[in-house]
Amino acid sequence: MSMVRRAWAGRRRGLRRVLLIALAVAVTGCAQGRTVVPVRMQPAASLPSPIIPDLSSYEATVRTIAGVITRDIGLPLPDTVMVYVYSSREVFEQGLVADGQVSRMRAAELSDFAIGVGKRRQLLLHHERNVASTEWVRLVAHELAHVSQIEMAEGEGRAEQWLAEGMAEWVSFRVLERLGVDTVARRRCLAIATIRDHAPILARRLDLETLGTSPGFTARHLREGSQATYQMSYLLADYLIAREGFGSLVEYFRSFARRADRRANFQTAFGQPLREFEQEAVVHLAKFRQ
Repeated sequence: MSMVRRAWAGRRRGLRRVLLIALAVAVTGCAQGRTVVPVRMQPAASLPSPIIPDLSSYEATVRTIAGVITRDIGLPLPDTVMVYVYSSREVFEQGLVADGQVSRMRAAELSDFAIGVGKRRQLLLHHERNVASTEWVRLVAHELAHVSQIEMAEGEGRAEQWLAEGMAEWVSFRVLERLGVDTVARRRCLAIATIRDHAPILARRLDLETLGTSPGFTARHLREGSQATYQMSYLLADYLIAREGFGSLVEYFRSFARRADRRANFQTAFGQPLREFEQEAVVHLAKFRQ
């Protein structure tokens, strides 16, 4: 081989090495305040019983929580979830656009209040140093529940948003209890205390039609209080699950893969129109003020 050809071959090997390093950083490493970790999920049948909590890293925390969600709660998750962790609000906002394909306007809105976002086969998270903290575990469980909902519906934003959020809280509380860091009973009591003086409950008008869309839900929780809006949604989901069974919620989300009709799917899954359920829910939530 001539010296020119050897030099060119060396350059090609060097270029290939640079490209491989760049790809490794983009997929599994850190770049400009952004860490990307592909987390492979274990099949529910192969998970140990009981699941031994490992909250030592982002990857371990996500895998542990996913194990509880799939084996103990029975929700499906994709084989691999890409976990993106961002070092600042600014980087988080940029990541929502670049990685999550969120519009710039929506990303700016979300980055103001959200700590994490569950997308299709993605978790986009604002950096948390203590990945074993109770609230971080709750957040990851909540967002993984959204990943499961999207997987079942085969698309994002198809179901009632208040029900998607309420179910995600329901799942996250059971994950906390299963991992021994909190109890469902305590979380339910806190939710009841939070919503007692919530404006929609005092007015006896929940307006679930507005809460059913992502923009409407965001506008309402920013105006009426984030914690109370989420906990009201949890109590509504909790009521539906107690009345109809958790399987009815699973079937509700699966129905969107066949038909993108919010009203019809709600009525089929729960046996009544949304407006009729709202009237029933107003009476149910009013009991918590007594």
